Amino acid sequence: MSVHILGGSQTDFAVNWHRAGLGFDALVRSVVEEALLAARIGGADIEVIHVGNAFGQLFTGQGHLGGMPATVLPEFWGVPASRHEAACASGSMAALAAMADLESGRYDCALVLGAELEKTVPGGEAARYMGAAAWAGHEAQDTDFVWPTMFAAIAEEYDRRYGLNPAHLRAISELNITNARSNPAAQTRDWAFTPESFTADDTANPPVAGVLRRQDCSQMTDGAAAVVLVSDRFLAQRSDIPSSRRAVITGWGHRTVGLPLEQKFRASVGEPYVFPHVRQAVLDALSRAGLADIHEVDGVEVHDCFSMSEYMAIDHLGLTAPGESWKAVESGDIGRDGSLPVNPGGGLIGIGHPVGATGVRMLLDAYKQVTDQAGDYQVGGANRFATVNIGGSTTTVASFVVEAVGS
Repeated sequence: MSVHILGGSQTDFAVNWHRAGLGFDALVRSVVEEALLAARIGGADIEVIHVGNAFGQLFTGQGHLGGMPATVLPEFWGVPASRHEAACASGSMAALAAMADLESGRYDCALVLGAELEKTVPGGEAARYMGAAAWAGHEAQDTDFVWPTMFAAIAEEYDRRYGLNPAHLRAISELNITNARSNPAAQTRDWAFTPESFTADDTANPPVAGVLRRQDCSQMTDGAAAVVLVSDRFLAQRSDIPSSRRAVITGWGHRTVGLPLEQKFRASVGEPYVFPHVRQAVLDALSRAGLADIHEVDGVEVHDCFSMSEYMAIDHLGLTAPGESWKAVESGDIGRDGSLPVNPGGGLIGIGHPVGATGVRMLLDAYKQVTDQAGDYQVGGANRFATVNIGGSTTTVASFVVEAVGS
C-alpha cells in the first residue's frame, strides 16, 4: 500500500504571531484551511489528524494541541487527533504515525500538521525552554544556550576526529540564507547582510559558542506546515485528483538513541561515522525506497538547526566519505544547481525553524520539488527528494524519500 501526498501549505515564517496578537488557534486555522485547498479536498474527507508540537506548554501554556484543529474548524469535531513530541523531529513523528494509520487500513485520509509559537518570550528565555530537549539536569548545566553549546561540541568532535575548518560552516550558512531569498515564505528572505556577515568578523558575525557564530544558528520562529496524506484506497474513489499534483512517500527511516550527547560520542568510538544511527536512518529510507545510495535522489532537505548539523548530515547521507563534508561544500555539489542540491529553499537557517513544524515543512518542500511547484527555488527536473530531520543532539532521527508519481 502506498502513501500519497496530495498537497499542503506553510505559513509565512517571517510573521510574529504573538506580536500580532494571535495564538495557536489562528495559526492552526490558517495552515489547515490552505492545506485543504492545496490538496483539493474538503475537511469532511479527513479521517484522522496528527499534530507535531514540541514546546507548546512552555512558550504559550497551551498543551493538548491535538484538540486545536477541532476547536477552530467545526468539520473536525469528532475526528480522532493526537499530538506528537520528539523535539525538532516532532513533525516527522506525526507524519510516521499518519502513515501507519493509512498502511494499516484504519484510515484512508490523514491530515499531518506541525505548529510552534516561539516568539512569546525573550530570546534567552526561549533558549532555556528549548534546552528541555537535552537531558535536563544532566548536561549543558553551565549555559543558558544549550543548543549552540551542544552543536559546538559536535564541531569539536568532528575537528578531533577528522579536522574541521569553520569557514566551511559559514559557507553553508551563506548558501542557505542566499537560497532563502527565492522563498516567499522564508523568515530571512528580506534580511540585510554584508559580506562580513559570513566571516569570522566578531562584529558582523559575533561568536555564540565554540566555533559557531550568529549566522551559523537558526532563529526563533513562529509558524506551521501541513500536508494531506492518503492511501491507494482513497485515490481509487477520487478520479478528480490529477497525478501531476501527487507524490508518493516511498521510503522512511526512524531511529532513536539516548539523550546525552557524550553518550552518543562514546557509542561511536571506532566507528566511521560520528552518529551511526543517523547514517542508518538514511540507509533505511533509501532501502525501503529501493535506492542504492543518496545519489539516486535529486535533492535533500536536511536539518540545519546549526550549520554544523548540515555539515554532519552531508557525510551521513553518503554524499562524501565520513569527515569529508567540506568537499561537497567547496565543490558546489550542494548548491541548487549542484549534483545533489541541499536545502534549495533555505533550510532551517534560511527559512526558519518553528520546531514542531520543521519535519512537516521538509516533507512539504520535498513534495513541491517533485511536483514542480517550488517556484523560484525549484530544482530543475527533480523527481525524487529525501529529507533528514533530527531532534535534540540527534536523539531522534527521521528520514523520508518522496517521489513523483510514475518516476
